[in-house]
Amino acid sequence: MVMKIRTFEYFIKEAMSSLRRNSLMSLASVSTVALSLLILGMFLVMVLNLNNMASNLESQVQISVYLNEGLSDVEIREVGTRITKLPGVNQVLFIDKEEAMIRFKQRLGEQQSILKALDDNNPLPNAFEVKMDNPEGVKPVAQAIAQFKGVENAKFGQEIVEQLFALTKMVRIVGVVLIGFLALAALFIISNTIRLTVFARRKEIGIMKYVGATDWFIRWPFLLEGIMLGFGGAMVAVILINQLYGALIQQVYESLAFLPLIPQYPFIAMISIVLLVIGTVIGALGSTISLRKFMQV
Repeated sequence: MVMKIRTFEYFIKEAMSSLRRNSLMSLASVSTVALSLLILGMFLVMVLNLNNMASNLESQVQISVYLNEGLSDVEIREVGTRITKLPGVNQVLFIDKEEAMIRFKQRLGEQQSILKALDDNNPLPNAFEVKMDNPEGVKPVAQAIAQFKGVENAKFGQEIVEQLFALTKMVRIVGVVLIGFLALAALFIISNTIRLTVFARRKEIGIMKYVGATDWFIRWPFLLEGIMLGFGGAMVAVILINQLYGALIQQVYESLAFLPLIPQYPFIAMISIVLLVIGTVIGALGSTISLRKFMQV
């Protein structure tokens, strides 16, 4: 056990010494990994928050049913009764045209002056607001209601949700492509950093082989060096993402509290673990590639 601990200490010492000797390349490797994982982390945060927003919107989707002009009270009640009997309908609320105008004026706020041209005319129709138990049933129910006698049309906010999911998909595709290029760049720089170290120590490696050192005894310091580079870059990315997301959350809570952003903890902690693992793997892979190609043992 003592021998194993001393051997591991030797590996760490050699890896640290190599990092100091090639400080500029080491800095370039760490910076490239940090940039790659920072962008990856930002895309993960963006995609997961967009998915969360879409899910929140989807759960709040309701159907607005606009009625034809001239319907009697009996006909309006009949439409409401038919809507209530549809599967999945949770609540049906009647909004007469006067109430609709009051709501419209409230939404306009200080711009209510644009309604002066209407005089006392109210062009808004009577309507029903329909809430569903299951968001997935909104579309078929809206299509069914639109066919009812006395209904002008039935609209719902699913279009917004679908657009949000489409945006999420596009962001995900762009992110995967960009991260792929950056990961390749990180692998290239780390492998070249290790290759320089191997080249500089080629005589020492030859002597070690001559006196009976195993391949893995020689490889371990270089492998640890790559892991340190990858982990170091990931740590920089994690710190930046924690700071940036914390500032964003604070700003949103102060000015846009209605936005359903995912709370910082444990969300960012999970993102951080993913980035640290990926950074470590990139570093180890970069070392492996370099050793396989350039280390003649």
